[in-house]
Amino acid sequence: HIGSAPSSLSVYPSRGLVDEKFTVLVQKAPPGFQMTIHVLHQCEDGNSLEAFAHYTADACGTVNLSEDPSMGGTYSGVEPMGLIWSLKPVPGSKPGIRLSKKNVQTPMEFTISVYKGHQTEGFVDQVQLACVVVERWYMAPGVRRVPITEGGLIGVLFLPPGPGPFPGVLDLWGGGVDLLETRSALLASHGFASMTINYMDPFRKNEETITFLIMFFLQTALRVLQQHPQILSSSIGMLGLSFGASVTFKMAAYSDVVKVRNCAVCISGSHVQPVDGSVADLIEYYNQVITRDLLLPIPTDPTMKVDVGRVQCPLLLIVGEDDQNWPVSESAQDIKEMMERAGNSHLLTILSYPNTGHLIEPPYSGHVLVSTFVIECITVDLWGGEMVAHCRAQEDAWRKILVFLMENLFVHNSANTSE
Repeated sequence: HIGSAPSSLSVYPSRGLVDEKFTVLVQKAPPGFQMTIHVLHQCEDGNSLEAFAHYTADACGTVNLSEDPSMGGTYSGVEPMGLIWSLKPVPGSKPGIRLSKKNVQTPMEFTISVYKGHQTEGFVDQVQLACVVVERWYMAPGVRRVPITEGGLIGVLFLPPGPGPFPGVLDLWGGGVDLLETRSALLASHGFASMTINYMDPFRKNEETITFLIMFFLQTALRVLQQHPQILSSSIGMLGLSFGASVTFKMAAYSDVVKVRNCAVCISGSHVQPVDGSVADLIEYYNQVITRDLLLPIPTDPTMKVDVGRVQCPLLLIVGEDDQNWPVSESAQDIKEMMERAGNSHLLTILSYPNTGHLIEPPYSGHVLVSTFVIECITVDLWGGEMVAHCRAQEDAWRKILVFLMENLFVHNSANTSE
């Protein structure tokens, strides 16, 4: 009960994909009743995150988070998914905790509760007036997870439901991540056979592999996709974030495996890198830039940047204008000018988001301003961005990534088939 009146709390859909919006609805409350809607999520490692918002019931005794504004809390205004993207570590938590998922074969569970009054703390000691548990999945029903070890790869392939064949996507995270399956599982849930690999592992274990790491491991991964019986060999793209975007630039420009009939998505990455160098050279260069000055000008030396004029596939470039990790806005402008001079600018689409930081991930994964990871000699702890703008950019960018992949992989294949 809420006050003296019967009440109900409902969430629809209560089970869905992580990038799917849901509606939170409180009904049968006294008109004008002040309440706090709170969400609690326990991570796989036992740490907990929470978010909350203050609402007032309307004349009908209803609060609808898709229509009504929050008056305060971890977010304000009309934000249907604010309870998820504004999640913060509960008081007393260790630093650096964020919303994450390692085992994509199980759901993330969010406990949404209603409390009397506009509360800001001490939720564990208060009485819940109503409570609902919500499930959010990276893997849709029928998606298959297949470990990949061919050619020395360490990776996972996610196949959509059904016999296929499906368009393929090679999904690359940044240099501080060994193997993260979330985005690939989500891509498979939208119809793409997606493989993610730990492409940095050989670099860490054996320096002799450095010189051919990119051309060997990434091309091996692409060939695995092309040769898979349930994947369309003529419809394969690449998607990279941060360091993964940088190597995607290099592959798109110089590899014979990724040309003409594929597409590439580069998020928060740069074409500036020692073109003829190894991964070690690239990391060393990044270390110099990150630790010295983010505002270094784009080099004029052609050996220090990928010749994007060679790119022969559609290229989607996603930029956070407040990226504090790398000057991607300047890089994007240089890429545009280089492709215009080469006559292939018709292949380029740039999405540039104000007040958005470096970690542009799938929607509702939250905003990370500061964290720390170490990759060899690089320590990065500032990503940039403002929470609301960044989270809206993630939602918009993900929707447009899916459309871009659909147009260049599904539609492309259909056109080829009809010819």
